[in-house]
Formats: sequence, C-alpha cells, structure tokens
Amino acid sequence: QVQLVESGGGLVQAGGSLRLSCAASERTFTYSNMGWFRQAPGKEREIVAAIAWTGSRIYYADSVKGRFSIFRENLKNTLYLKMNSLKPEDTAVFYCASRGGSAFGDPTRQSDYRHWGQGTQVTVSS
Repeated sequence: QVQLVESGGGLVQAGGSLRLSCAASERTFTYSNMGWFRQAPGKEREIVAAIAWTGSRIYYADSVKGRFSIFRENLKNTLYLKMNSLKPEDTAVFYCASRGGSAFGDPTRQSDYRHWGQGTQVTVSS
C-alpha cells in the first residue's frame, strides 16, 4: 500500500508563497503519474496540477497557471507544488494523489487516482 504524506501547508498573506511536499513510501512513486488536488470549504475537490512519471507532461488548472509549479524528485520519492502569488481563493486543503499506468491521459479524472494523502491545509489571508 503506497502511503502519501503531504507537508508544507500553513497560513500566508495574499501575494505570498508556499511550497508543498508529498513524500511517497515506495519506489513505485518513480513510475506513478501524480497530481495535486484541493478542496475548499463547501466546494468539490478539484485538480490543481498533475505531472507524468517522467516529468515530461504537466497539466495545470486554469486558475493556477502562471502561479503554481509542480515538479518531482524521483530519487527522493517526493512530489512538490510551488505556489506563488497566493490569493484568498486558494484557501483549501491540498491533497496529493497517485495513479498508475504509463500514459498521461486525462489527469483530471479523479477516479483514476488510487492513492491519496491525508491533506495539508493552506490558508491565504487577505
């Protein structure tokens, strides 16, 4: 069972930055397509960004393009999300998730993600 543990959340002022990390328990991380999702209070969970296991394909939700960057370090079994120019509407619990398969396909399909972390809270004050 792959375990994913997020860290790096916190309280930040609007315009600030945070870097989230997601540590995976197994080397299978190296061959897993990964994604970051978020869920704000009263809203459905939505995709933020996704990255192929090779790192060669990346997807960003329109709401975060130009502000967030997803990257991974396979030797460290770790996924990252660098968030700049944070806005109050970015406030949410952020989750990382993994999905198998070699093809990048449609990274927005949440049902394809088999393993999820417990989430880390990001709060952006105005």
